[in-house]
Amino acid sequence: MSEFFYAHLVDLSRTSPGEVLYALDLFGTVVFAISGALAAGRRRMDLFGVLVIAAVTAIGGGTTRDLLLDRHPVFWIDDGAYLIGIAGAALLTFAYTRYIRPPENALLYADAFGLAVFAVVGARVAADHGAGSVIVVLMAGITATVGGMIRDVLCDETPLILRREIYATAALGGGALYLGLQYMGIAPWSAATLTIIAVTATRLAALRWTLHLPSYQIDDEAKGKTATTEDVPSPKGRA
Repeated sequence: MSEFFYAHLVDLSRTSPGEVLYALDLFGTVVFAISGALAAGRRRMDLFGVLVIAAVTAIGGGTTRDLLLDRHPVFWIDDGAYLIGIAGAALLTFAYTRYIRPPENALLYADAFGLAVFAVVGARVAADHGAGSVIVVLMAGITATVGGMIRDVLCDETPLILRREIYATAALGGGALYLGLQYMGIAPWSAATLTIIAVTATRLAALRWTLHLPSYQIDDEAKGKTATTEDVPSPKGRA
């Protein structure tokens, strides 16, 4: 048994960064497609609507990232496996939920995990493209959040990125963490695993204990106040 695990650990250590990135990207695409399909189902969309929402959720962030980095062709055009994975995930989710009610928080859990995976993928793609540290972190956030933002808009909901929740912050933090682990010389698959765990845990903890960043609000105390006779100065010195 120990020889079995040792052999697999050796195989993982020999895995190239490109293979790790590709596997994570496909996996994150499927997870976000499931998230999109569940969101469409809660809006009672038909099969075509489910496929559309699943697709924009899964590839919206990565497409935006590639366009901003001038990375051509866009990843899902260059590799049809992404669209096949999206269609398969959406169809299976559609069929499954017609007969079995999904767990109440399934969408939130799927979205949290997809957020973590895409943060890693976005950071890695930007780093491989030669982007600076700040751009790497920003691309992690864009890859992880834009697809969900488009999903929420099409489903007539306030995007998670605009709510008082730790969402985009978790993705940006994940990008910074992944970059830091890479600078420390940690193997790509190990850095990716640690980052995914950290971002997922952060997002789920925020949901569990209603954690959020401080809000900003300006209170207008004078709003609605009307002038009264007490506010008007007395006409002293007049006859």
